[in-house]
Amino acid sequence: MTELVEFEDKGHQDEEAKEMGSLNHGIAQANLTALFYNDERFRAITELSLDPSQIDLKQFGVKAKDELIPDICLYHRDIMKMTEMPIVALEILSPKQSIDEILAKFEAYFALSIKSCWLVAPSLETVTVYANMADYKSFGTHESEVIDEVMDIHLPIQKIFEW
Repeated sequence: MTELVEFEDKGHQDEEAKEMGSLNHGIAQANLTALFYNDERFRAITELSLDPSQIDLKQFGVKAKDELIPDICLYHRDIMKMTEMPIVALEILSPKQSIDEILAKFEAYFALSIKSCWLVAPSLETVTVYANMADYKSFGTHESEVIDEVMDIHLPIQKIFEW
């Protein structure tokens, strides 16, 4: 007879629960991934572990030690190896995350040469596109599309938050 023994790692479990998204978080992530699938220039990948070992994450106040995991990252479709950083990182704000946590990650992403970062806030139905930490633009549902001028991306905002 085989016995299943369960071990709890309280620290890991608490951190995992903190990062867990909500229904709206999941909807936005799925919709954005689907929208980028239709753009032949990019390959959208969810929850990919990025190796930031070339920089010290402590300088940005990022809690991660040896990896950064954007909700969605974009690569050019013709990439041969996944050793490079993505060209765009998208973070979707979950109810248990603070904007400051995400902005700290954005600082690290820009230091890693990621060209554009998106902050998606499902509860507010807004997307803020950062070209750098001082140059950003917010888009709400009163606009017809989200525009990333750095990457020449235009997405219908209603489709991001569509239920």
